Amino acid sequence: MGIDAILTLAVVVVAATLFISEKLPSDVVALLVLASLLVLQLVTPAEAVSGFSSPATITVAAMFVLSSGLSASGVVHAMGRLVARVRRPLPMTLLVMALVGLLSAFINNTAAVAVFLPIVLASTAANRIPASQLLIPMSYAAQMAGVCTLVGTSTNLLVNSLARNLGHPGFGLFEFTQLGLIMLAAGFVYLLLVQRWLLPHAHNSETDDDDQLGKYISELQVPSNSPLIGHSVADAKLGERYGVFVLELLRVDNAVAQPRAETIRAGDVLIVRGDWSRLSAVIDKNRLQTAPDFQPIDPGNGNTQPVLAEVMIAPGSALVGHTLVSPECHWHYRSAILAIHRRGDVLRSKLRDVRLRVGDVLLLRAPGNELPSLRRNPALLVLSAREHRVFMPRQALLTIAIMATVMAVAALGWLPLVAAAILGCIALVATRCIDNNAAYESIDWRVIMLLAGVIPLGIAMQKSGLAQFIATHLLGFVGDFGPLAVLAAVYLLTAVLTELMSNNATAVLITPIAYSTALAMGLSPTPFLIAVLFAASTSFATPIGYQTNTMVYNAGNYRFTDFMRIGIPLNLLFWVLSVIFIPRFFPF
Repeated sequence: MGIDAILTLAVVVVAATLFISEKLPSDVVALLVLASLLVLQLVTPAEAVSGFSSPATITVAAMFVLSSGLSASGVVHAMGRLVARVRRPLPMTLLVMALVGLLSAFINNTAAVAVFLPIVLASTAANRIPASQLLIPMSYAAQMAGVCTLVGTSTNLLVNSLARNLGHPGFGLFEFTQLGLIMLAAGFVYLLLVQRWLLPHAHNSETDDDDQLGKYISELQVPSNSPLIGHSVADAKLGERYGVFVLELLRVDNAVAQPRAETIRAGDVLIVRGDWSRLSAVIDKNRLQTAPDFQPIDPGNGNTQPVLAEVMIAPGSALVGHTLVSPECHWHYRSAILAIHRRGDVLRSKLRDVRLRVGDVLLLRAPGNELPSLRRNPALLVLSAREHRVFMPRQALLTIAIMATVMAVAALGWLPLVAAAILGCIALVATRCIDNNAAYESIDWRVIMLLAGVIPLGIAMQKSGLAQFIATHLLGFVGDFGPLAVLAAVYLLTAVLTELMSNNATAVLITPIAYSTALAMGLSPTPFLIAVLFAASTSFATPIGYQTNTMVYNAGNYRFTDFMRIGIPLNLLFWVLSVIFIPRFFPF
């Protein structure tokens, strides 16, 4: 192994460590990889920036815009209203999986889950069905359907782009759809059969109305006219009267040692916990003020009807690790932050001191015309709001027609997918199905930076001979057992790594190795690339392996082991089916 291969291996090891540890955002790690490859002269400058001009990167950006067009026109929400009409758990689960699966085959599956998450939460609460029975199946359905077409996930496009760089002709839009449908059907049957036994059934009564996800922590200031003044916390009996519990009493920003015995004074701040409807009653009856540090800087148009909205900190959000008073949190300048909900943790500090985590839910009072901006913010997921999403038939029909045309043109080979997708975005803006600013805001630039940053790593692995070395020395010994054993090893290795780090990062690491392994054995690389594609795009065993899992983890109040219990058998099922069916559709 030459010096270039050793240096590339060092970059791979450091990158994998950073991806797994999550000490830095994945897009930052990808750009560090790119810079390291340049500094070590493992790739040329042109190769280093080739990720930014890659068809995969540009296509993913375009698909974000096309997905946003469907949502903006009300198409997805019109589909979601069908869910609310179903009253029984099993039919509702099947309908949610089918609708999310249909969308995920053609738009980014993370975007599909983001749109359906609040719809499912509201529907399950209205029908007193445990949300935990539906959210994991919804996440899994989005992943399984995402591998039915080339555009279903960014990972599919990334593997396709890497394969082309390695000399493979690449894949068509529907080239692996038949295989994907077999896996999807098997996954649907499995989930419907085991849902009742392997998913938690406990109904969370805290989600019984649309405006609350759980018990919130709120910061209430006592003004000079509050009837609580002169009474101790114990005498106020907020827990007995309202079901609201005082966690801390802060006086001049210092916690009082024995809050229950302390007499409440004007200016004191109470850190309290309870359902929002009960917190609201306490505020009204005792003339308290909510979150004094987080009143809107610019309240906007006073004629706009204010709404209560729950927003979740999204996976990969730039807000993670920051406090609500940091510059990164300027998005709430027109909204009042009322409370925060954190799964499995009781906060006892002021809201301004809380460092945000993925899955934290903030309760906001926002102007009604601010909701579209909140929904477009990639750092947030709006879970619920008192808002009526208007279905616009003209825009809906145009958006569907544009999306269908993009798919048809690419499938028939009249234009490359990247060209068809770009023209589709232009058509959406030209027909005013989506405005220019919304088109730019709909793109998740973290994903774009991740893709652009890690593509050169695949080039370096191939150029330096590292991929060939690994293929010969690590996977080579499996070759004695035949192509099926190698295929099984490639799929299993990819699946395990995907549970530990970014699926796109896994795809970049394994694709060159799989390609070199096939060539070393004198076999077609196609079945091995398909194995990488399917394994990297379906991560069921942990809540951190795929973004859709992370999104439903907190909303469904799941435990880590819930994913393992239902996800590991599904991973094994996909592994077995892949080894059986991949060679049938894509011979060695």
